Amino acid sequence: MKAIVCEKPGDESVLKIGEVPDPVPGPSDLLIRVSHAALNRADLMQRQGLYPPPPGASPILGLECAGTVAAVGTAVSGWRVGERAMALLPGGGYAELAAVDHGSAMHVPGTLGDAEAAALPEVYLTAFLNLFMLGGVKAGAAVLIHGGGSGVGSASIQLLRLAGARPIVTAGSDAKCEQCLRFGADVAINYKSGPFAAKVRAATNDRGVDIILDSIGGAYLAANLEALANGGRLIMIGLMRGAKAEIDLGAVLRRHLHLLGSTLRTRPVAEKAEIVRQFLARFGADLEQGRLRPPIYRTLPLADAAMAHRMMQASEHFGKIVLKIV
Repeated sequence: MKAIVCEKPGDESVLKIGEVPDPVPGPSDLLIRVSHAALNRADLMQRQGLYPPPPGASPILGLECAGTVAAVGTAVSGWRVGERAMALLPGGGYAELAAVDHGSAMHVPGTLGDAEAAALPEVYLTAFLNLFMLGGVKAGAAVLIHGGGSGVGSASIQLLRLAGARPIVTAGSDAKCEQCLRFGADVAINYKSGPFAAKVRAATNDRGVDIILDSIGGAYLAANLEALANGGRLIMIGLMRGAKAEIDLGAVLRRHLHLLGSTLRTRPVAEKAEIVRQFLARFGADLEQGRLRPPIYRTLPLADAAMAHRMMQASEHFGKIVLKIV
């Protein structure tokens, strides 16, 4: 099959189309004939040699895809060859075929095109896991999302709105802040215009937010704690600007703050299946009725994977960048 191969770590130029063996699905797997795969920041990190796939996962880039079922494992029920599927992958999305545990796959509703379906699993399940399962979001909660224009950011805005919570986001330009507001954010803060913590405090009558979803890491740690309400939760899902920081632990104790670290890719397949199950139980009707729809910034052919990576690195996009495989 054709796939994007990356023979050595490096910049975007190391991404080439090549021929690789077809994946061999196990008894609990689906084999998906991939039509589209979406980009995530983790793909850029893996390409640079900074985020290796978990043991046993495909070394091919790509954490989410959509297409049609080409084969169904002997231990799988509820799926048939030819059905549309979208899947959360530990790797392997930038290819014509992908094998995935059936618990990490979802049926594609008629409300979504294949590009939208490919752009949904990784970011919506990441947002759901961290905000709802770990964060315990309730109606009326104020939630700060860093990178409101990203895939996870835009997914978080939609899920929080549907849950009756208040999404507050940061973004890197006034134009992107405007896009976030149009998409449903309640408040959008340009982090390049000055410290965000004071603006978050001002937007919450000095109370602070109940939850922060942070992919930035060390550079934001102190300001994140300042922006939290007493008893608030900081959930860290990335380290784009550093893995180390010094903080006042006394403030953590006095204000009863919670610091959580979370990744999705390395969780066992049983945990991923439970995340999918709970996501569909909570938001399946919204998905079926078209209320969950990832914004697509660009769809590019597989051969333009390097261009797609450059586009994501520049952070000029709002929503998702998608590769069309066939």
